This record gives sequence, C-alpha cells and structure tokens, in this order.
Amino acid sequence: MSSDPRRRMLPVVAMALFIDSMGIGIIIPVAPQLVMQLSGASIADAAPIAGWLTLAYASMQFIFSPVLGNLSDRYGRKPILLASLAALSVDYVLMGFAPTLAWLFLGRIIAGIAGATFSTANAVVADIIPPDQRAKYFGLNGAAWGMGFIVGPVVGGLLGGYGPRVPFFAAAVFTAINFLIAVVVLKETLPEAQRRAFSARRANVLGAIKSMRAIPGAALLLFVLFMYQIGHDTLPSTWTWMTMAKFGWGEREMGISLAVLGLGTAVVQGGLVGVFTRKLGEHRSALIGLTAGSIGFLGYALSTEPWMLFASVPIACLIGLTMPSIRAILSRQVPANAQGELQGAISGIVSFTALVTPFTMTHLFSLSMGQMHFPGAPFVAAAVSLAVGAVLFPRSRFSGANAPR
Repeated sequence: MSSDPRRRMLPVVAMALFIDSMGIGIIIPVAPQLVMQLSGASIADAAPIAGWLTLAYASMQFIFSPVLGNLSDRYGRKPILLASLAALSVDYVLMGFAPTLAWLFLGRIIAGIAGATFSTANAVVADIIPPDQRAKYFGLNGAAWGMGFIVGPVVGGLLGGYGPRVPFFAAAVFTAINFLIAVVVLKETLPEAQRRAFSARRANVLGAIKSMRAIPGAALLLFVLFMYQIGHDTLPSTWTWMTMAKFGWGEREMGISLAVLGLGTAVVQGGLVGVFTRKLGEHRSALIGLTAGSIGFLGYALSTEPWMLFASVPIACLIGLTMPSIRAILSRQVPANAQGELQGAISGIVSFTALVTPFTMTHLFSLSMGQMHFPGAPFVAAAVSLAVGAVLFPRSRFSGANAPR
C-alpha cells in the first residue's frame, strides 16, 4: 500500500483544503461589519442575524452533504469536488456584491449546497489509506484546513481595512485557483469497479444514519459526535462577537487571534494526532480532545484580559484530536464503496449541529449582553457540551465488526 501511486493525490487534496479554508477564513473578520452595515443593527442585535445566516448555510449542508457523499460513491470524488469549488467561487462574488441581507442569505444557501470539499477530501483519504493510518491523514487534512485559517483571517483583517466586501472577492479568486489546480492535477481515487448505484433512500442524514445502525456502538458515538460539534461550532459562531464585546477588538485583532487559533489547530491535527493515536490509540486520543476542549473553552469564557484568552488556546486546541480519531474509528467499519456515504453522513450530523449551535449561541450571546453582561456565556455552554461527550464516550467502543451493506 505504501507504493500506491494514488497517494500522490493527498498533497493535492490538502492544498485544496488549505485554499478553501483560506477563502472562508478571509471573510470571518469582516462578516460582523458587513451584517451591521446591511442591517443597520447594533452589535447585540446583529449577532442573531449572523446566527440566522449560519443557520441558512447549515440547513443546506444538512440536506445536501449526504447527497453529495452518495454521488461521490456513484460518480467518483473528482467531479463532486470540482463542482463544489466552481460553485463556491461564483458564490463569493455574489456575496461580495450583495446589496441587501436577502442577497447575503442567498449566498450562504448556495455555499451550503456546494460545500462538499471537506467530506469529499476525507473520502479520498479513506480510498487510499489503510484503516490503521487514517486518523493521521484525517488529521493532516484538518491541519491543512487549519493552516488556511492561519493565513485567511490575517489577510481578511488587512483587506477589511479597504472595506468589508473586499475579502469576499479575494476568497473568490483563491477558490477559483483551487478549482484550476484540481482540474489539472487531481486524479480519481475511486475505481469504477468499486462504485455503487445512487440511492435516494440513503442520500439523506436519516437514511445514512439508519444504514449505520448495524455497527455496534455507532448510535452512541454519533451522539458524542453531536455533543462535540455543539462545543466545536460555538467558536466560529461567537468568537468575533465575544472578543469585540470583551476587549473592543477590531478586524486586525480578530484576524490575528483567529490566526493563532488556526496555528494551534494545525499543530494538533498536523502532528499531534498522529503521535497521540500511535501512542495511545484513537479512543484515548478522542477522550483527551473532548476533555481538554471543555477546559480550554471554559478558560475562554472566564478570561478578563487578552493574555488569559491566549493562555487557554493550547489547551482548547487539543479538541482537534477528537474528530480525526472519531472519523478513523467509524471508517474502519464500512467498505470502500460506502466511504463517501459515511463522510456525507458525518458532514450531515456536523451540519445538523450547525443548525442548532450558531442560532442558539448567538442568541445566548445577545441575551448575555443585557444586565448580566457576560459575553463568555456561549463558551460555558460549549464547555458543558464537550464535558457530556467526554463522559459518554468511553461507553461507545465498537466490537470491530464491519456493518453489513
């Protein structure tokens, strides 16, 4: 397996993830300003609007991630990845020109439908890498994604000085470059002989989860994944609002802080996932990630000075051990022609939490800005969610048997 020429695709896939996340990261520092500009709302009133925007995106992800995953099992990984990148590039232009909030909502809906990059990239890993090495490579994909967030927010913060719309056009350019690289370099990793017919019955989150119920322990593990994602999704949905309210940060400071978080994510997923899973195994690594994430997020919530916030980053970033380990545990249980479905199902679950988390946490932030004035409240809720996942996770070990297909 080590001589498999398809492994040459892995750096290409990682580069696609890097450029894609860079495009997303570029717009994060300016999104609050654009929402306030288009709505004329204050920071407290604009945060729930941002929650609704994320809800629109996540709704489409929830519906379409399993569809795209199943389509990649039928038609291959490359065409799905290319279609996703092309649509996202056009969509960034649309959002950059958005004259009203309605157009911004339309842009987020299109992005949610097209956002198959990460799940398709992980299906490529499952096509190529043997089960006992997948956690490492899922982590490397996560690291590439995290590195994009190191560069993206910094660039977005700097470009935001020229106006909140400029970073959207930069994101469109980077995504278009990503598309061209994939067209020229990326080769198909799922052979025709290993593909299967598309099934509408299974091309939805509930159908995909139902097909996994035969895997011993899967139901509980998927619930742990749900709790993990609630905690995880709190950061991108409320970080900018919390830091603006706590420390009065602008685009520059938020861009730098997001870059620090991206660096921490890259270090954990790019190096520590392989080390931890090799030394401790996937189950212990995931448990460490859940526990450390809970402690670190509580540190974010209670920080009263920027240095206290940054002191919590190394602990909180260990949350990055969790998802690659869980993906690897689950991917062992399904055959090659169902890896796209599995990754689509995971993405669908992730999207379902994204339906709940941004809406809930941005509204919690808005409420916490009243008499209580505790902008860290969403991160307390996130810490509790991760702690629940840590308590339940030890009960979710598999028997090791593959699910029948």
